[in-house]
Amino acid sequence: MSMSEIINRGTGLLLIDVTNSNPNGDPDRESDPRTRQDGRGEISPVSFKRKLRDLVEAKDSPLWKELAEELNLPEEGFDILESKTTKRSDIRNLSSEELLAKYWDVRVFGTTFLEEETEEKGSFITSGVVQFGLGVSLDPIKIERMTTTKVLPVEDDKSKGMAPLAFRIVSYGLYAMPFFINATAAQKTHCTKKDIELLLRLIPHAYKETASYVRPQVDIRYAFYVEHNRARGTYNDFRIIEVLTPVRIAGGTGPATSWKDYDETALQHSIARLNEKLAGKTAPVVDLMETL
Repeated sequence: MSMSEIINRGTGLLLIDVTNSNPNGDPDRESDPRTRQDGRGEISPVSFKRKLRDLVEAKDSPLWKELAEELNLPEEGFDILESKTTKRSDIRNLSSEELLAKYWDVRVFGTTFLEEETEEKGSFITSGVVQFGLGVSLDPIKIERMTTTKVLPVEDDKSKGMAPLAFRIVSYGLYAMPFFINATAAQKTHCTKKDIELLLRLIPHAYKETASYVRPQVDIRYAFYVEHNRARGTYNDFRIIEVLTPVRIAGGTGPATSWKDYDETALQHSIARLNEKLAGKTAPVVDLMETL
């Protein structure tokens, strides 16, 4: 791997803004927005990575065509293993090298798809280069439940179809989801710098391109990212994430009602001070949303 291909450690934080939407339903609670015991909301890493996989799999979309051209991506090597179209029998016929060469999500996220296979085959792909943490709202959230109706009834003897309390949404929530690029794992998964560049370019589109009936207003307000100067990292991840996490204006508590409840001015000042400390150790903090 040439010097230009060396992947450095990366530390990121997504601030996901949710308004009148369900960012991640809980199947154990009739698809209620996920919550924890203290009332704060959750977004699972699995649900976010699913959106990135879907964007890569949609090869006919304008987004993919534009990014493939901008990044000069080869036609081969960007399939998705965790896909509805993947046949397990076909995967078993691939060598480890072929598996890594074919599937982008295996190189980037790893996989447990072949966990029942031999120890040799699964030993280096269970952990990927990129890890997304649990997205947790900065404050407790309020959940609204509404009955929805449809003109086309489900039952023959009804003039309308009704779904009691089926529309379950978060009134407002600001979620923080950390993510990390572990360059050490890149040698095992054959992840390339181009694979990471694609990931960073896809992140701003994760919600915009996958909006739905229950997620009409979920988007990333900020996608902060810091690239370290070497593979093993040059600055404390926790300190970076703490600085990039907004605080409430005037010490406000309870559920927030909008982004305006958070002190954006203080956040920008904190980032400026952080960049001074990061000088010579990492690249400055960037907002991936500016690469739209």
